[in-house]
Amino acid sequence: MESNFYQMEAVSLRGEKISMSEYKGKVVIVVNTASKCGLTPQYEGLEKLYKKYKDKGLVILGFPCNQFANQEPGDEKSISENCLINYGVTFPMFSKVDVNGDNAHPIFKYLKNEKGSILGSKIKWNFAKFVIDSNGKPVKRFSPFTKPEKMERYIAKILTS
Repeated sequence: MESNFYQMEAVSLRGEKISMSEYKGKVVIVVNTASKCGLTPQYEGLEKLYKKYKDKGLVILGFPCNQFANQEPGDEKSISENCLINYGVTFPMFSKVDVNGDNAHPIFKYLKNEKGSILGSKIKWNFAKFVIDSNGKPVKRFSPFTKPEKMERYIAKILTS
C-alpha cells in the first residue's frame, strides 16, 4: 500500500488522471460524497469552507461513492450536474469510488489506515471527512455527521500553523 498521499492519483469526474502531488503545500479535505443522502446538503457547507479558505491554501477533494444505501447511483455526468446545479460545487470532484472493502480506492485505504476511528477504520456513511496537512500527513478525521461549519475553527487553525 502507498504510504505517501502525494504518490497517489485519482481520476477526476472529467476522466483525467490527477496526481495528489498537485496539492503539495495545501491543506486537503478528502470527503466521500453522495447525491441522494440526508447529508447531501453538506456540499453547501463544504463549498463555503472552500471558497472562504482556498486562497489561504485549502482544497477539498470530493469522491462520490455508492456503497451506502445506493445513494450515488448516477454516472459521472449526473453526479457532476447535481454537484454543480444543486450545490454550486467548485472544488475538485473525482470519479465514483469504493471507500470500503477489497476494491476501496488506495487513497481511502491509506486514510483509513492512518486515521482509524474508535469504531475501527471502516467508513460508516457518506461525508466522512479526512484532513491532510500541508505536508501530506493525515491529521484528523471528522464523522459524516460533523457539519463542515463545525470544522471551520480547526481548518482555520491548521492553515495558519
